[in-house]
Amino acid sequence: MGKNNPLVIVTRKLPEPVEARMRELFDARFNETDKPMTHAELAEAIGAADVLVPTVTDRIDAPLIAKAGEQLKLIANFGNGVDNIDVTSALRRGITVTNTPGVLTEDTADMTMGLIVAVSRRIVEGAGAALDGSWRGWSPTWMLGRRITGKKLGIVGMGRIGQALARRAKAFGLSIHYHNRRRVSASIEQELSATYFESLDQMLMRMDIVSVNCPHTPATFHLLSARRLKHLHSGAIVVNTARGEIIDENALTRMLEANELAGAGLDVFEHEPAVSPKLLKLAQGGKVTLLPHMGSATLEGRIDMGEKVIINVKTFMDGHRPPDRVLPSML
Repeated sequence: MGKNNPLVIVTRKLPEPVEARMRELFDARFNETDKPMTHAELAEAIGAADVLVPTVTDRIDAPLIAKAGEQLKLIANFGNGVDNIDVTSALRRGITVTNTPGVLTEDTADMTMGLIVAVSRRIVEGAGAALDGSWRGWSPTWMLGRRITGKKLGIVGMGRIGQALARRAKAFGLSIHYHNRRRVSASIEQELSATYFESLDQMLMRMDIVSVNCPHTPATFHLLSARRLKHLHSGAIVVNTARGEIIDENALTRMLEANELAGAGLDVFEHEPAVSPKLLKLAQGGKVTLLPHMGSATLEGRIDMGEKVIINVKTFMDGHRPPDRVLPSML
């Protein structure tokens, strides 16, 4: 990189142990307010930094990359996905891109399973009734949810998180089905008792619960389109802890409003941080469970992410290929 102590600009506040370690190793500049940087602030940062450490909510697109200074040689994303970065434009400028894969698998799988339980058993709605005084005592017919054991779970994307979810779901007595770009190995299928569907449409027709666990790429934008969502039966629920853009949110909302689906659990949204007023209304009526993109939000996970960023930056500084380098062919 040509500098013993590169200027590393971090766009959001990180856990204190991560920031402390960065201060020891680099000339690190942090966003003390933790407010998302404006486009102008990002442009200033990318023009000055030797290494930029953005987060998944920072849009590092081609026009912004064009403002990068000649000294910028690494964008070390603090996040598993890189759909916020124009990787091709970065590489064209000679800028390496890295991410932080693998460290959020268990946390996200926990939250996904939690949403499946919460929606099926109306946990958020029940908690609200206990708090607001509307509960009048036990009743045989009040707040009835749906049994999980014996239901069919369709996992869209059988990578690390999809497999971790399958292990949890199997313990809950769900039968495991999945659709993936590539079929996983026979040993993994056997371990998970998982049935592969080459056709996503065919899988959706048969599922009681569908969980979205694939990355957001141009190929997966609105993968669960209005047409595909119509394949689900009216008792099905949809859970998404991946990216909001993978589901046609308007189509999903219309189906929930028309009682063409039993419910949904969403941790991500198509236009976040904005949440559709219609989804908010459905949530108030107990039809959906909404979370503020917190599927990977554990202290341990965030520290692990920071450590991966540090390793990628330090390895690159030392003249070696960083372990989590991202290439367009991987997307």
